[in-house]
Amino acid sequence: MGSKALVLAILLISLLGPAEPKRVLDEDIPDDFSRRYFPPGFTFGTSTSAYQIEGAANKFGRGPSTWDEFTRDFPGGRIRDGVNEQGIEFYNNVINETIANGLTPFVTLFHWDLPQGLQDKYGGFLNRSIVDDFQDYAELCFKRFGDRVKYWITLNEPWSYISFAYDHGTHAPGRCSAWLNSACRSGNSATEPYIVAHHLLLSHAATYHLYRKKYNRTQNGKIGLAQVTFWYEPYSDSIADKEAAETALDFSYGLFFNPITYGHYPRRVQDIVRDRLLKLTLKESQLLKKSYDFLGVQYYTANYAKANAIVHTDRIRYRTDHQVIETAKGEDGEHIGPPAHSPWFYIYPKGIRYLLNYTKEKYNDPIIYITENGVDEHNNETQSPEEAVQDPWRTQFYQTHLWNVLGSIRDYNVNVKGYFAWSYLDNYEWDIGYTSRFGLFYVDYKNNLARHPKQSAEWFQKFLKNELSIDNIPARQCHSEFTEAAQQNSFNGCQ
Repeated sequence: MGSKALVLAILLISLLGPAEPKRVLDEDIPDDFSRRYFPPGFTFGTSTSAYQIEGAANKFGRGPSTWDEFTRDFPGGRIRDGVNEQGIEFYNNVINETIANGLTPFVTLFHWDLPQGLQDKYGGFLNRSIVDDFQDYAELCFKRFGDRVKYWITLNEPWSYISFAYDHGTHAPGRCSAWLNSACRSGNSATEPYIVAHHLLLSHAATYHLYRKKYNRTQNGKIGLAQVTFWYEPYSDSIADKEAAETALDFSYGLFFNPITYGHYPRRVQDIVRDRLLKLTLKESQLLKKSYDFLGVQYYTANYAKANAIVHTDRIRYRTDHQVIETAKGEDGEHIGPPAHSPWFYIYPKGIRYLLNYTKEKYNDPIIYITENGVDEHNNETQSPEEAVQDPWRTQFYQTHLWNVLGSIRDYNVNVKGYFAWSYLDNYEWDIGYTSRFGLFYVDYKNNLARHPKQSAEWFQKFLKNELSIDNIPARQCHSEFTEAAQQNSFNGCQ
């Protein structure tokens, strides 16, 4: 149990709202912009994942996951192999404490840390056997936690999982084509991402219908799937580049949202991938179609999409199948926005509004929760906690992105019901470890993991309490100084 990822998004609630920004750093955002601008009942929260913050990797009955390196002395992973009651007790305590503090838990069943036992037994999500085991695991969670948990997310970022774990090979279980990454001992970047995607989708559908059939009447909960994508701006006004942007979205976003909405893979994906894409049977198609109560949308950044990428026939892989050149630089040579710390991350607040509008149009106006949105900075180990908690760029990031979310709700009538900041606190950022900090709370790794609220956390608190005014909003940040600030965590303000 402890090796499965439960994500708790800590929630609150809200009020009413105004207009729309004109550019990335929009000086027209009202000084008192706060939760009162959002519709009644709008949910605010923050999220994180079990593997990234819990620790105790080989304690309290926890078996190893594909991300662990210690001796594999717990070979389980299936319910029939035994349930770790210490894990059940741990999550019961977390859920109960959350509710006791007036908050509402959103729980994610799979956030990438697959039990090593299932990877060893049959290859994990490469094998269809995973569908039954995933359903059994989900049912255990419904039985033990469903009396209190009313919002379930089956899968977190399946696009990231297939891309980094089975195409790039940089995430566990580290599979890819040998020509792509010498660290991969086995794998096929042209086929395995699609096989894994197929079994992820079937696991989601099986779990959704299990809940609807056996638990919905008594527990009255909701189930969704959380997906991430870049927003793609056409590189130019050409028809080819506009088509390239659509194709890029279909290969990331649509590969999962299309089947669970319409019961089939996107036509562009089918036409390009052909026989490497597993076929959905009629029964599978029917099970997938409309298999969610809400969609979790996760947004961080954007790229330009340019048509006619050259793909060599001996270098076929999932991430280049779309035949799109993805670039952060536009025709004018300028980046799409100021960079954060991670090399792929450029700040483009309008992208979240465009993505929400697109989701409404493309997927039949679903209920949406923004289940992740946040920004990172370099972990500067020379700074004291007092220095490190100064993060005006993060406050600005949340302010501009929330303003764009509001624009989608007010001006495009997108059915957004909630927004969750990533992350609650600084955490282990997968393959780049502790070099990056995404948290609203600073974690002092050198001092018994002491936690300190960052400036952005204090801003969020005022935002939620409707206490913002021109006197307590951190100064907006200059474009030219954003890069160094985000990378060094050393911004001192614009002159």
